[in-house]
Amino acid sequence: MLDVDSINLGFSRKAAVYDAYGAGHPAIRWARGQVRAQVLALVSPGDPILELNAGTGEDAAFLAAHGLRVHATDLADGMLAEMRRKAAAPELEGRLTVQPLSVFDLAAAAGGPYALVFSNFGGLNCVPDLRPVAEQLPRVLAPGGHLVWVIMPPFCPWELAQALRGRFSVAFRRLNGAVLARVEGARFMAYYFTPQTVSRALGPSFRRVALQSLALCSPPSFMDGFPRRFPRLYRRLAALDERVGRWPALRGWGDFFIYTARYEP
Repeated sequence: MLDVDSINLGFSRKAAVYDAYGAGHPAIRWARGQVRAQVLALVSPGDPILELNAGTGEDAAFLAAHGLRVHATDLADGMLAEMRRKAAAPELEGRLTVQPLSVFDLAAAAGGPYALVFSNFGGLNCVPDLRPVAEQLPRVLAPGGHLVWVIMPPFCPWELAQALRGRFSVAFRRLNGAVLARVEGARFMAYYFTPQTVSRALGPSFRRVALQSLALCSPPSFMDGFPRRFPRLYRRLAALDERVGRWPALRGWGDFFIYTARYEP
């Protein structure tokens, strides 16, 4: 069961500072670039996209500016307000639409069927079970369409390494599969999923076509001082990530992984 009120409160408070924080953070900019490249490789200008847990609409506005028709959804009032502000920009020419929507109510999404269903930066990690979300995808995703989900896994080497600094609560917080998250004073549960868990939730109608880890070799965003203190080293680690993050033995680890699948009913 989602604690909708706490999620709304925390992420609404976060909305005012979220874009500025991400724009100034090398790790977030790099990760966004990896995710956006994956999305753009799967669609053509004019294609409709459904974004879940779209936050402030930063990715939605970017994709709309690249000629796609993006329907962005979220539950947090503050995030929805930021999305509507972006959607009103004349240069987007109505290509970005916004709807308050739970991931458990995808059938109510306006504008489908979609060529791609997208969720970035662990929005789906607020859900205790991915199966009720996955079961609704055939109602909104066109046959032959894709999904690109960016999920937080239970194994992040950089977090485990924090045990060497005595930060045990950070080091081991993912290993139980769930943790009490805190966002701007609000508390709610967050859950961690392996690629195998995602595959089982999606079922046989979805064929995985790509899997890539993010922040496996390069430090995650919570280590925000590292890329500023060691920019050259950070760039080298990020470049290494782009190769190693696709290796079969490692691509389900890291701060996130990008799970891409094709819908073949």
